[in-house]
Formats: sequence, C-alpha cells, structure tokens
Amino acid sequence: MALQEEIQRRKTFGIISHPDAGKTTLTEKLLLFGGAIQTAGAVKSNKITKYATSDFMEIEKQRGISVSTSVMGFEYKGTKINLLDTPGHEDFAEDTYRTLTAVDSVVMIIDCVKGVEIQTEKLMDVCRMRSTPVIAFINKLDREGRDPYDLLDEIEKKLNIKVRPLSWPIGMGKNFRGVYSLYNKSLILFTPSRTQIDRDDFIEIDIQSPDLGRHIGELNASQLREDVEMVEAIYPPFDINEYREGKLAPVFFGSAVNNFGVQELLDCFIDLAPGPLARSNGARMVLPEEDKFSGFVFKIHANIDPRHRNRVAFLRVCSGMFERKKNYYHVRQDKAIRFSNATAFMAQNKETIDEAFPGDIVGLYDTGHLKIGDTLTEGEKDTFKGIPSFSPEIFKEVINMDAMKSKQLEKGLLHLMDEGVAQLFTYEMGAKKVVGTVGNLQFEVIQHRLQHEYGATCKFVHLNLFKACWISCDNRKKLDEFIKSKYRHISRDKDGKLVFMAETKQWLMMVQENFPEVGFHFTSEY
Repeated sequence: MALQEEIQRRKTFGIISHPDAGKTTLTEKLLLFGGAIQTAGAVKSNKITKYATSDFMEIEKQRGISVSTSVMGFEYKGTKINLLDTPGHEDFAEDTYRTLTAVDSVVMIIDCVKGVEIQTEKLMDVCRMRSTPVIAFINKLDREGRDPYDLLDEIEKKLNIKVRPLSWPIGMGKNFRGVYSLYNKSLILFTPSRTQIDRDDFIEIDIQSPDLGRHIGELNASQLREDVEMVEAIYPPFDINEYREGKLAPVFFGSAVNNFGVQELLDCFIDLAPGPLARSNGARMVLPEEDKFSGFVFKIHANIDPRHRNRVAFLRVCSGMFERKKNYYHVRQDKAIRFSNATAFMAQNKETIDEAFPGDIVGLYDTGHLKIGDTLTEGEKDTFKGIPSFSPEIFKEVINMDAMKSKQLEKGLLHLMDEGVAQLFTYEMGAKKVVGTVGNLQFEVIQHRLQHEYGATCKFVHLNLFKACWISCDNRKKLDEFIKSKYRHISRDKDGKLVFMAETKQWLMMVQENFPEVGFHFTSEY
C-alpha cells in the first residue's frame, strides 16, 4: 500500500525550449513556489548577485547558458515533483534527448515574441517518438509580442499537435494587465518585477460580472469577454485523456521573470500531469507498482563538486523501491553491484537518501562501472531501451600542450566522454586522438573543463572527416581484410568498438561497394 501511495504522489517532468526562451528562469521560479529556494537567481545580468540554482558549473555562470541537464526535486502541496532543466542550445541537444527518456511529461516554453523556433521543433519530434504529454507555456508577455491566436495556430502547424488554451492574456507588453484562467475561472492580476515570493492575486470572478471592469478597466473587460467567447467556440472542451496520450497540449500564458502565471501553471500541472508510467524493456512492459526494483542510467556527471574527484550516475527508478546498501543486478556487466551512497538532488546540493520510488531520480556514486543506458534490476535480464550515440558532425584532433600533464589529459578526456559530452576516437595507427561533437561550443566546454578540473591544457585542430561509421561483419576473414586495407582510417571508440573514419561521402560509397560484406552504421547501437 505504501508503495502505491508514494507512486501516486510523484510527478517527473522536463523543461524544453529553444535557447533563451526562459527555461532556466522558469525552473528558478518553480523552485521558488515549491519553497526550495528563497530568492530566484538570474541567468545573466551585470548587477547579478545570485546565479540561477540550476546553472552551477563555472562555465554556465560565465556564459549565461545551461550546458548540462540539472535535476531538482521539491515538494508542493503534498506532491513530490522531480524537475529536469535541460540545455536548449543545439550543441548540447544530445544531453536533452537522453533526459527526455527519463521524464513522464514535458513543459515546453515558447517565447511570445519569436514564436516556435527550430530547436523546439526538433525536441518536439523526440517527444512524439515516445508520445510524451506536453504542456505549453507562452512566456515573456511583459514584452510586445505576437497575437495569441497567431501563436496558437503556429504551434498547431509547426509542432503538429492540437492545442487548447487554459488561460488567456489581458493585453501585452506595456498594457499587460494579467491573465484570466479558463481552467478554474479566476482572474490573476499582474504586478511587475518580483524575485521574492508573493502569492499571485487570484480573484474568483465570473467573466460576465460587472466588477470585472473595476479590476482591469472596461475596455479590457469587454475585449476579454469577446476573446473567451471566441476561444470556447473555436476549441473543443479540454480532454485530459487526449493530453495524456500526447495528442493535445494545454496552453498557459505568463511572464516567468516576473513570477507571473507560474503558480497557476504549477497548480494545473499537479492536477493534469501523469504520474510515473510503465516502460518497455524489450521483452515486456514494466509497471511502476511491481514489487521488484528496476531502473536505468540516463546521465553521468563527473566532478559535480570540484573539490572532490567524483562521478555521479543519474538513475531513473522505473519500478519497485530502491534501497541504499542493497545488492542489485547490473545487466550489462552481468554481476551484482551495491551502492552505499545514494543522493537526491537540488542541482549541485545533494542529500543522502535511504530509499527512492518510481519517478525519482537518484544520484549514485560510481567508480567507473556504470555507463549511460545501463539497466539495474533485482535479477531480470532485459534492458530498458536507451538512446544511441549518433555519429558526430565535427571532428578535431586533440593536441597536448603540456607533456608533463599527459596523464591528466588522458584521464580527463575519458571522464568527460563517459558523461556523453562528446565522443572520443583513437586511431589504431599512431594512437592519434580525435574528438567528435555535434556543435562547436562543446570543444570550448571540454577545453575549459580539462583545464579547470584536471589541470590539462590542449588545443584542437580541425580534421576534414565526413562521418564516423561503426563497422560489423559476420565473416572474420573479410573483416580482417577490410581492416588491413584501410588500416590508416580505422579507430576505436571509448568502448573499444571498431570505427571507420570516412573522409568524404563519395569515398564512403565507393568503400561500401568494394566491401559488400561489411556493415557500416551511423549509430553505436546497431
């Protein structure tokens, strides 16, 4: 019974959007309402006194962007909420894709000035692959933005999902007065620039009431009545089942930086969002209420605390109860493993926990046994489906700038690659090391972290490579022939798998024709 109750009071969700739409700001404000922090930090400004809680890495504070997913848990109205703030920048999209495998629903932020942007479309595709329920939050209403009807149409067209507004804005920019909640029929008035907590002024009021004009002015009142009538006419009534199947997105309006509309979003989220869901492990659907524990690792972070060399693996609990100091079965390594130290997170700050339930994200201290995508169970041998490594777009050779620090460089590179920041390929001939990434910004992050966390200095030299192809062949003799003839272009990834480094598309096609028995794959999970 206790397990069932714990499952019912948990909600795990991620926040996604294009860069700069306000993810980290909204995260801060949600934590503020959850009572987890007292003053919200800003993402970037000159007069900054407190940085955002979820941007705890040194480089995130300097740049004013998030470069890795951070995990935060807080209690609100008796519900345990696990919140994952993801990087929006496309160079770190792989971290975000992996995070989306660990959440049960998503809050998508849209900037009311810019509308739907390219990164939002890509992330929405990943949500659609798994039918993840989505709530849309249209942000920055304190700026002059686009017409709400246009924004709603654009979401439907570009993101290929039906929408249903559950709140409606009164004015915009300088004339922004607040929002009217269609969900619980109340008026919320706007007061600008607040970082400390103030409960929003909820006024329960009927839209036809003559008092409406007293609060927002007669002109706004008649406009609002018109809008609400039109919304009720155009959009069908909100259907919670359609939302939970990922076919319909409820829409809210607000301004996160001013704490506005955030509390209403949180209240509705608790009512609507699904709890922990069942997951497929290839053989069957694993239900959260099963007695036996199972879970998977979706992220690894080295050196969360710069004073200690440590690696933390983030594990999403899928079923049963996780207990500290208990032996669990590590499916990939086929052996028992136990964790004497397990933590719950508030970004960088962590507290030790003794048990965790489905939906929770647990941090496990790891000495190198765990990798992204690993499954832990109480004996079952099937693994949860993960997200593979994709072939990178940009390749650069690593050149060590300090011969005395080559050991630190090697160790640092291995640790960062285990986090999935980038991929490392080591050539068989001459042991040349090549780092492959999705975007250029990652090289700067790697360089910065190698220097500050490991004391190793290096530089990157661009290489003209088209793709890294993982190779496979059933015929051992043919595979050896291929390796012998292309030895200069053969490398191994960090797991020791063979990879063929193709220089151009034409050349790759020619090689494929010459060696029909050899399979070339663009993802590592072939």
